[in-house]
Amino acid sequence: MKITVGFIGLGLIGGSLAKAIRQFYPDSHILAYNRSLPALKAAKSEGVVDEIYSEVDYHFRACDYIFLCTPVSNNIQFMRLLKNYLSPDCILSDVGSVKGMIHQQAAELGLSHCFIGGHPMAGSEKTGYENSKARLLENAYYILTPAENVNIQKISDYTELISSLGAIPLVLTHQEHDYITAGISHLPHIVAASLVNLVRELDTEDEHMKLIAAGGFKDITRIASSSPDMWQQICLENPENISRVLDVFIRMLVQARCQVDQKDAQELYNLFSQARDYRDSIEILPEGPLKKSYILYCDIADEPGGIASIATLLAMEQINIKNIGIIHNREFEEGVLRIEFYENPDCEKALGILKKRNYITYTR
Repeated sequence: MKITVGFIGLGLIGGSLAKAIRQFYPDSHILAYNRSLPALKAAKSEGVVDEIYSEVDYHFRACDYIFLCTPVSNNIQFMRLLKNYLSPDCILSDVGSVKGMIHQQAAELGLSHCFIGGHPMAGSEKTGYENSKARLLENAYYILTPAENVNIQKISDYTELISSLGAIPLVLTHQEHDYITAGISHLPHIVAASLVNLVRELDTEDEHMKLIAAGGFKDITRIASSSPDMWQQICLENPENISRVLDVFIRMLVQARCQVDQKDAQELYNLFSQARDYRDSIEILPEGPLKKSYILYCDIADEPGGIASIATLLAMEQINIKNIGIIHNREFEEGVLRIEFYENPDCEKALGILKKRNYITYTR
């Protein structure tokens, strides 16, 4: 199927969407506008996009789909510009983390017949086109929030497109979306940022807390490295829902403090047990939002070429490595090589190969 797709913004999500469309629809014609010219030139030189533009104008009239991939406040401005250039059959979408404001704007502009909000539940603490990749959407939920006057055929076409890119489409109202993401996305970023700032405030001049912050602390606060501009905008755009879930979270923190103060053994156990069981139930869902990780750990000699030897060994066996690096934590005091794979068969095969070569390996 040959489609014409326009992108307003070509950062991490816009770039990843464009790369996925190019991969699965090689005959597609892709247009892009981005305020950063280097990103546009890179996408053009890589063959990801066909045409690049320095402004949003009549060129986008040919598009079957247009994705607004800038911050929500900017998306609203571009929506106003695009109103004059949309073809009757075009599906206009966005990738923002908050939907209320842009749906309101679509209604005010008379675009409720063609606007379908979109939010791929995938991303990274890294930003920019240079970090985009076609696989970013793979097995990730992609929430669709159709405006009230969009016909069923448009919703069906868009759902089919998203599904064909390897993502899992889920249709919600924009009100449902903003409440859900306040709990599972917006609040965690506030919590992560607050935890990091807490340690920064509590740490002494010798920075011992910072020195030994690793393992669990780094895992739980990884998202605090995300763009402060983006998360500032999200908090400004979804305050009612974020405040609502913050109230519940603060109440739970107060309860936890009381349980600690009172040395309430049973309630403290329940706190951790219920959290573990629920978190594990999310992980094992066949299409859950937490992607299953396939990881092994390997003791490695502290010598030049040690990591390269293992990487080469696995590459010779056509095993695709997703991520690799040394970690230090309480479980592996001396440090081990952590190797992550895209698929479980690769992990199992690598485990067998390394054991055969007398490497000491661990899984968990």
